Amino acid sequence: MSDHIYTGGCQCGAIRFRVEGELKDPSICHCRMCQKAFGNFYAPLVSVNHVKFGWTCGRPKYFHSSNHVKRGFCENCGTPLTYEAPDGTGLAIGAFDEPGRLPPLTQFGVEAKIAYVDHLHELPERDTMDDLEAAPFLADIVNYQHPDHDTKDWTARPADEPGHWRPTEQGV
Repeated sequence: MSDHIYTGGCQCGAIRFRVEGELKDPSICHCRMCQKAFGNFYAPLVSVNHVKFGWTCGRPKYFHSSNHVKRGFCENCGTPLTYEAPDGTGLAIGAFDEPGRLPPLTQFGVEAKIAYVDHLHELPERDTMDDLEAAPFLADIVNYQHPDHDTKDWTARPADEPGHWRPTEQGV
């Protein structure tokens, strides 16, 4: 993949995007609106103001979190996707197929930063599959998440079925 081409999308695959150009401003925002919008300690975002950006599959729904900001998300799986304000659009770094390519360079909204965030790296670490005895369901889990790459076909299931979206390609 080119150094300046990025793809990504939501967890279920209903929405996909493509970015062409150098992404220069990855950041995290600790403001309370971003915490709530992401359901997390902070929101990792990257500006797409000066690059070619487009939706390649589906479109987000929006919630106006203030009189100036709207936030795009997948209405099927709830994945946060955008922060859109008069000064531009930011995409959720976690929604990129390769989020490791976009390490944050700065922090915003630090007045609302949760104090223990600075100590998360000190917590004990465990791999997902380390505790099969305590969580036997992990041994036969079926992943309905869209893969971290574009696919040719991705077919909808009724919303009340597990997985809601499923691949139609062999081997995906």
